[in-house]
Amino acid sequence: MPNYIQANTNGRLHPADEPSIAPTNRGFLYGDAIYEVWRTYHGVLFAWEEHWRRLLESARALYMELPFTATAMLGEIRPAAAAFRAKTGFSGELYIRLQVTRGGGAIGLDVALADRPDFVLLVQPCPMPTAAQYRNGLRLSIATGLRRNPVESLNPLWKTGNYLNNLLCLREARSRGADEVVMLNLRGEITEAAVSTIAFIRDGALITPPLASGILAGITRSRVLGQVAAAAGIPVREERVLPEMLSSMSECMLLGTTRDIVPVAAIDETVFEVSAGSVTARLKTAFAAGAAEYAAAHPELAV
Repeated sequence: MPNYIQANTNGRLHPADEPSIAPTNRGFLYGDAIYEVWRTYHGVLFAWEEHWRRLLESARALYMELPFTATAMLGEIRPAAAAFRAKTGFSGELYIRLQVTRGGGAIGLDVALADRPDFVLLVQPCPMPTAAQYRNGLRLSIATGLRRNPVESLNPLWKTGNYLNNLLCLREARSRGADEVVMLNLRGEITEAAVSTIAFIRDGALITPPLASGILAGITRSRVLGQVAAAAGIPVREERVLPEMLSSMSECMLLGTTRDIVPVAAIDETVFEVSAGSVTARLKTAFAAGAAEYAAAHPELAV
């Protein structure tokens, strides 16, 4: 798989390892930025509208005005994707990241110092779990050194450029040999992983922490709780989940844009079922069918 990353900065195509923003850019200095990630299924941008709505919601939360429309951004994504494919010859599924910063200007926290918003698009192969990880499941570990930043401070609903909380929690879990982390909120409830939401199976039902626990409004999560679970005939419930409740869960899974649905084999010492006949596997099959239907219905989003 190619390691080349194609960039598009404010409409200029270039390799991603080429500098393209000023050192005074506020995204670089302060994390004053928002972002979204799309991936393709069957060569089509998946859930374009849902991701775009979330980008607008993040912008509103940060009092940031986007300098482009959805149609205009599609017009920037297409040449970047085409340039990536031409450079690498890669014909598989793509990962497209859009980051928007408040811009540059004089150094200082006051947002009035920003000059104009900047955007950077990054295009690369979609990074997915390995076949072995899908077959055997991921191993997770609960972070004990840090808690998820609370809704009242920096709401995890906002998809911002500030990821230190996730990064440091993941570092702790990886230091113990885990693939991913499980973050707790200040009340000790399970929230999510570093870059994915989390769900469980108990008595045949899908259980997931509510948004009020302090999690991102995941696009994959929303689709699974809605049409995917319904198609698979699986009831869903949003409930607060505490670590001591893990032993009552038969299965666990992570939900995310690049991973879609990947099984979890264990959270620390708690082991979960991972098998071809599991509820998680049924959900993954239903999700794949829904993604194929979406791609067939939206040829205008092919890249």
